[in-house]
Amino acid sequence: MAAERRRPRSRAIPGLGAQARTDLAVLLPFRPATTGPDPFIAVRWLAGLPAWTPLAILALALLWPALAHAQGRYGTVEAIDALWRWLPFLVWSGFFFNVLISFLAMAVGTVLGAALGLAQVSQSRPMRAFAWAVTQLFRNSPWLVLLFIVLLAFPFQVTIAGTVIPVPDWVKAVIGLSLPIMANISEIVRGAVRSVPSAQWEAAESLAFSRRQTMWQIILPQCYKRMLPPWMNWYAILTMATPLCSLLGVEEIITLTRQAMEGEDNHPELLVPFYSFALCLFFAYCYPIARLTVALERRYAVKL
Repeated sequence: MAAERRRPRSRAIPGLGAQARTDLAVLLPFRPATTGPDPFIAVRWLAGLPAWTPLAILALALLWPALAHAQGRYGTVEAIDALWRWLPFLVWSGFFFNVLISFLAMAVGTVLGAALGLAQVSQSRPMRAFAWAVTQLFRNSPWLVLLFIVLLAFPFQVTIAGTVIPVPDWVKAVIGLSLPIMANISEIVRGAVRSVPSAQWEAAESLAFSRRQTMWQIILPQCYKRMLPPWMNWYAILTMATPLCSLLGVEEIITLTRQAMEGEDNHPELLVPFYSFALCLFFAYCYPIARLTVALERRYAVKL
């Protein structure tokens, strides 16, 4: 009994065997602060949809004429037959023209935006101010307003050395859509260059590299992977914005859809099937781009 009384009692360790009590400051784990809205919120939502979503939308679109059959003589069989007759015309002459406009507008906007973005990080203060003003002007302007301005400002034809060169509406649409893309690509380039650690600039300066050599051989090669996901994100957004060109009279899928419905005597039962088909085309084209954008973002994300 005496030995048991002399045995020291084990004391509880605060935080493990007993409740921790302290008035000292606690260092919380580091969490990087995020400012501003998530630029990939639309792409994340689109990429998060299951793969059977286009089939479900198409099934609902095909079921709608069955409901309209009870109200009119133009029923399911007639609506599907009309869509099947116009399908090659809508795809080859309509949707592929939307894709062509998106490719050209993205190419022009990327080239101009890259130059504008590099001008924003120039050592010349007037050049930086000019590039910033142009970027903010077109970045914060409605796309439809820009399209109408380009439509009204650009001539229908240009005469060079006695040769008359027509300017079709789809060329104006490409120019109008490339302006906001140029501004957003400019911000992508500026942000990617600014995200490179300053130690890279200091190391290049210590090795007697010129600013041009530093930019093209050291900084920009590190920026390509960072710029690729947001670039693809803006291409998907641009593709989904190409139906705005129908308001300018450009013969793309929405314009040709209206013409096809007029060729079928404008039956109301054709509204949902024809426009649902256009929706499925855009979804089938943009959904893989959204999935690839999210995958590239995760792969090239900066690990903290």
